[in-house]
Amino acid sequence: MRRSIGTTAVVAALTLAATACGGGGDDGGGEGSDGELSGTVTFWDTSGETEKDVFQAVAEDFEKEHPNVTVEYVNVGFSDAQNRFKNAAGANEAPDIMRTEVAWVADFASLGYLYPLDGTAAVRDQGDYLESAWASTQYNGETYAVPQVTDTLALFYNKALLDEAGVEVPETLQDVKDSQGAFEDIDVTPMYAQGDDPYYFLPFLYGEGGDLLDVEAEEVTVDDEAGVAAFEAFQDLIDSGAAITDTSEGNENKMRSFAEGEVAMIVGGPWSLGEASEALGDDLGVAPVPGGSQAQAAPLGGWNYGVYAGTPNADTSFEFVRYMSSPEVQQRITEELSLLPTRTSVYEQSSVQNNEMVQFFRPAVDVAHERPWIPEGQSLFEPLRVSMEAMLTGSASPEDAAGDTGDAYRDLLEDWQ
Repeated sequence: MRRSIGTTAVVAALTLAATACGGGGDDGGGEGSDGELSGTVTFWDTSGETEKDVFQAVAEDFEKEHPNVTVEYVNVGFSDAQNRFKNAAGANEAPDIMRTEVAWVADFASLGYLYPLDGTAAVRDQGDYLESAWASTQYNGETYAVPQVTDTLALFYNKALLDEAGVEVPETLQDVKDSQGAFEDIDVTPMYAQGDDPYYFLPFLYGEGGDLLDVEAEEVTVDDEAGVAAFEAFQDLIDSGAAITDTSEGNENKMRSFAEGEVAMIVGGPWSLGEASEALGDDLGVAPVPGGSQAQAAPLGGWNYGVYAGTPNADTSFEFVRYMSSPEVQQRITEELSLLPTRTSVYEQSSVQNNEMVQFFRPAVDVAHERPWIPEGQSLFEPLRVSMEAMLTGSASPEDAAGDTGDAYRDLLEDWQ
């Protein structure tokens, strides 16, 4: 049985105090009398199909280093992982360690579901982490997670198709539109603009100089002039014929169209490199996302490791998080999956410096746009997805889509002015 974490802030606070004092060793985990780690910890890993085997192998290697420890590895789907963890935590059945999307940390921490990690073995060498990655681990001035990988979006393009069409790599959305005639001559659509995932809308918003929110001023900004322009820019790309889109199964359709040469360009992240590289080989090129009328920017994303506040195996969980986020493991993950490390020291390793894709994405991450690190951060996507679908299916204008999104945000953030 897991130690109860309670359902109110008071009970959660008491639970945190108890786990902090107890260290987890008296509940079947932690350090044994000989100083060796022991016990069983459950690890929920949210990595995808092309990554999960590597993460499982890395987790199993922790067991080899600590023979008295058992790691129960569970791969959970990204789409329902956030709610699944909250439901499990509310029922006192959460895993000891969760691979959490950066936007989930504040949400979980605000509910009392994550262990505060300052002063534990999980938090070491804080200065070695990228500042932007570390920022996503904070809530109310405390650390509730440790960075694993970071990411942003970029333009993936088919070198052979661009050469055949005589087209340069586009720097702006206008460049994409201007290339349409050249690609029509070879029966190819310039771009696939994924329409079912709001994350891929954010470069359009940042490109027009806008943002979802102004957190410091506690204002909703998605429906201001720049926000309306972003919806218009997305719709215009489709209406012009320069891009095709979707309102469901977007990633699958996008990758298939790209692999089969139906489209010359897509927008993707480091998690898509393996699949794209397998499909195109040496013909795969990577460049910054095309900019809008004001800027060229993409969202900052990534993954962190959090420890469940009610874990009975705190000491072992802390050491597991320290291991999984260590320079050695991050270097291995980069070498095997080309995912972006969160430690500056890892970027200094020759195997990482020689990874062409990683070296492109690192400068992109340095200038990527941070998302709102607030408990409601992940909840901002669903209203945006609904508005995008309404616009793309013709039931709402870009202005209406922006306005509906803004109204939904104000309902969500009712304490804001």
